[in-house]
Amino acid sequence: MLKKAPLFFLLLLSLAQPIQAQNVSPALQKADSLYEAGQVAQAYPWYRQARNHDGLQSGRQALRMAYTQEALGHYPAALYYLSVSQSLEPRYATWQKMVSLAQEHRLTGYPDTWRQNLFIALQRYYYRLLQGLLLLAVVAGAALLLRRRTADRVWWVVYGGYLLGVGLALNVLAPGRMGLVARARAPLMAGPSAGATWLTTAAAGDRFEVLGRQDLWYRVRWQEREAYIRRRNLLLVE
Repeated sequence: MLKKAPLFFLLLLSLAQPIQAQNVSPALQKADSLYEAGQVAQAYPWYRQARNHDGLQSGRQALRMAYTQEALGHYPAALYYLSVSQSLEPRYATWQKMVSLAQEHRLTGYPDTWRQNLFIALQRYYYRLLQGLLLLAVVAGAALLLRRRTADRVWWVVYGGYLLGVGLALNVLAPGRMGLVARARAPLMAGPSAGATWLTTAAAGDRFEVLGRQDLWYRVRWQEREAYIRRRNLLLVE
């Protein structure tokens, strides 16, 4: 028997933006109709089919897939779809639900701090900020080109400094690539080798920032240092 729907998910779904009609596939329509009829277990395969065919089209779709997985007791999968929804549409409510699940199952990688809340705020407006800064750069650059014969050299220096600052700021604020451990008792190693020093054992659902890839391994950030985990044991949030 399925668990009672968490009220938190009702709040999240009410906040999520609706899927645009022109992008809704037949499989997604079927999934939504089953979900809205209360048949969440039957809806999930159709959501998976829609995702495999068209990808995740909205944060709402990811939230619904997360709810079906939590209702079935699959909390690592629920955390994965919550992470996808948070990546598509950053929200405080979604993150708090992730933190709640992580604390309940003693998982790592889900900080509940003011820094994380600030980061979520920056994520929410990252692309708008990017558009505004680039638009200002284009306008200022065009103005300088039009007055290139009369513009003082100092303005070109200021403009170059602005472009450099924008590039650095956006690079710092850009969302990092995250991954969730997909298998229980996945080893974290000090190097990309089975013979490297063992660091710890990760639980299914633990969350790490992915720094890179090397052969069969992902390089991740663990406790402010680098560690390696086999690629088959980590599911990237995409």
